Amino acid sequence: MKRNPDGGTSLTCTRSDGTVTWQRRESQQAAFFPRHDLTHFAVETVLAHRNGFYGLLAAGWDLSDFGAPWPRGRIPPEADVAETIVGFLDIERASGERTGPEQLNDLIASRCAERGCPAPPPITEGELHEIRRRRAELFAEWDAVPAGRALELVYE
Repeated sequence: MKRNPDGGTSLTCTRSDGTVTWQRRESQQAAFFPRHDLTHFAVETVLAHRNGFYGLLAAGWDLSDFGAPWPRGRIPPEADVAETIVGFLDIERASGERTGPEQLNDLIASRCAERGCPAPPPITEGELHEIRRRRAELFAEWDAVPAGRALELVYE
C-alpha cells in the first residue's frame, strides 16, 4: 500500500505465482480505502478468513473484480461476511461509537439471511478486541508511511 507524493494512494498485490493486481485511488477514495483495506487485513487474518478480500486476490481475482459490473459475479459468502464486519468497523470508526459483538453478530446473521447462506459462528468479544487491536497497529504503521513510500504486508 503506497502513499503517493501527490496525495493519492495505491494498492498493489503480488500473488505467490508472481502475478500482480493494483489500483490507484485519489481524493476521498485515497483517504478512505487504505484504512478500509487494512481493516480487511485485520479481520481476515485474525478470523482466518481464507476466502475474504485478500484470499480472493491471492486466488486470482483482480481489484477491478470488486465492483460493477462484477465480472466474476457476487463475492462468496465468506467474503460477504468479511465485508460486513469491515463495514461495521468502518461505520464505528466514522461515528466514534463502539458497540459490542452482539450488534455485529446480528448484522452478520441478517446479511447471511438475505443471501440465503448459513451464518458463521458468532464473533466473540475476544475476537472483536483482537481485530480492533490489530487494526490499530496497522493504522499506526500506515500513518508512519511517508509520501512516496509503501507499507508492505504479507497475507498467508
